[in-house]
Amino acid sequence: MSLAVDSLKLDSQLCFKLYAASRAVIRAYKPMLDQLGLTYPQYLAMLVLWEWQDAAPEQPTVKALGERLALDSGTLTPLLKRLEQIDLVQRRRSARDEREMHLSLTPAGTALREQVGPLKARLLCDSGVDLDRLNDLRAGLDHLLGQIKGLS
Repeated sequence: MSLAVDSLKLDSQLCFKLYAASRAVIRAYKPMLDQLGLTYPQYLAMLVLWEWQDAAPEQPTVKALGERLALDSGTLTPLLKRLEQIDLVQRRRSARDEREMHLSLTPAGTALREQVGPLKARLLCDSGVDLDRLNDLRAGLDHLLGQIKGLS
């Protein structure tokens, strides 16, 4: 078979491997997230908000969160509304610019962070994944993302 034909096989596609791996990881996280009462995208938003507790950006806005998660406001707004409904996040208009929506964690949102560590440790332990290989993979994906972002 020619190189051109082989390159069109599904198993030759990096994009498919990344897609399948992403779905498998999200599926593996589901039992932990069910215990927390979160969806995977909500969990990602909470991770950023917990980071911001330690080192907040100058403007902890919906826009900044969207940029950090590579999500548009149409996706992010319903996600944040749900987090607000379950009392994990507070949204408030900026006093300087009412178009800006600032984000902060509620006490319940802050407390939820303490539950994640043990659950995530158990998830990693149960998976049997080599942590060094995970770190290498993460570094490789960071490099790939940087290169792809440079193309757009």
